[in-house]
Amino acid sequence: MKPPKQKKARQLEEKQTQLHNPHRPIIKDLLWFSLITTFFKVLLIPAYHSTDFEVHRNWLALTHPLPLSHWYTDETSPWTLDYPPFFAYFEKFLSLFASLVDPTITDLYDGLNYKAFSVIIFQRLSVIASDTILIYSIYKLTKNMESKERFLIWVLVVWSPGLLIVDHVHFQYNGFLLGILLVSLGAVQKGNDLIGGFVFAILLCFKHLFAVVGPVYFVYLLRHYCRGEIFCGVSIQQVLRRMFPFGRGLCHAYWAPNFWVFYILSDKLLAFVLAKLGFYIEAPTASFTGGLVGDSSPFAILPTITPSVTFAVVLLAISPCLFKAWRNPQPKMIIRWVAYAYSCGFLFGWHVHEKASLHFLIPLAVVAVESIEDARHYFLLSIVSSYSLFPLLYEAQEYPIKVVLLLLHITLMWYDFSSQFSERIESDKSTASVSIVTGWMEKSYLLGFVVVEIWGQFLHPFLLGDKLPFLPLMMMSFYCALGMMYSWI
Repeated sequence: MKPPKQKKARQLEEKQTQLHNPHRPIIKDLLWFSLITTFFKVLLIPAYHSTDFEVHRNWLALTHPLPLSHWYTDETSPWTLDYPPFFAYFEKFLSLFASLVDPTITDLYDGLNYKAFSVIIFQRLSVIASDTILIYSIYKLTKNMESKERFLIWVLVVWSPGLLIVDHVHFQYNGFLLGILLVSLGAVQKGNDLIGGFVFAILLCFKHLFAVVGPVYFVYLLRHYCRGEIFCGVSIQQVLRRMFPFGRGLCHAYWAPNFWVFYILSDKLLAFVLAKLGFYIEAPTASFTGGLVGDSSPFAILPTITPSVTFAVVLLAISPCLFKAWRNPQPKMIIRWVAYAYSCGFLFGWHVHEKASLHFLIPLAVVAVESIEDARHYFLLSIVSSYSLFPLLYEAQEYPIKVVLLLLHITLMWYDFSSQFSERIESDKSTASVSIVTGWMEKSYLLGFVVVEIWGQFLHPFLLGDKLPFLPLMMMSFYCALGMMYSWI
């Protein structure tokens, strides 16, 4: 038998080894973290929800009784199915349980605009349950990291205000789709190229809008793995027509904060100046603020932008990334390359939704802990992205929710990043100080959000009343677009 002092020293040594061992089990910690997150998501169940709520309820009713051949042709509801078949089957899977909870949910005709509490509970809980994929992906990506880095990534991803606003208030299923993306990236990062590519192909069959990084996967897998070495009973044309409705126009009804905001405003400014100089400027027959442009041009002066033009610009923008992936396909860089490609698709793509910023924001959260430069980049971009989602929650009772979520997110980022990199500097015996926001320009820009918000919420209604109703949204799009372009450059 060991002496008491020797035994106590041994126990203390084992405890210290466990605390500093990055490979120690984390499932229990992650489970508690997930349960706390789920508790707050449940509190959001009674909150406002958008028309996407009825969209997904209709898809439950569409896929439950009808055969596959009718999924992409049925027009009983205006909210027709426009996602790829894997997502349609996901809805069909959910409909099996929805019909047990309340048969009216899956009734194609009687269920139209059904707003019973049963459908609210079921669909909210289905989103919460599907987030299990996101939790699993974070577990796989962070299980070998230091505990502080691991927890920071959990906070940035699972507690992302953008995800909470879009999925658990506005209502969508982005969490589990981004979870599939992170599973794919994690596999490629570890050298499992075939698994990573296969999972990404599955993701595309769930949501086609993730395809913008397809060229990155193609070039990377071709160089790193190869090293030089159809739907039954449904028309593929009908599926593609639903998935890629180019008639919706260049911009969404609320302009996503991207490059085309500057293009549109430049056109309007030129038209205004030339009209003041006496030139005859024909008013456009289509409007950007309606979200449906069709074949008419919404531009008065500048050339009309077509889907082929945006495709060429996106491809040109991601070409440096493709060149790097071809020249030196490093697994550790795949997350950065994919995030960059998604940011290019967001900034220069056709009919981009503001919610698409989550496609690059969530992957960037994983690499934000690697250096102070990454943390600073993510800090600014995360604030811009989250604030750009504010118009999704436009009712007064949801205003405190989105403001508190963003302020809490900023506080957590500031504290955790400062703590994380202060310890690194101390361990390196450096005298440099840690500052998450550097330079007067970035500080001034962040303070500008307060000005934009005060104008939109208080000064505009007080000074202008019902005049220029689109001005606050336009200011928000323009200001957030500045931050997006700055971060991209």
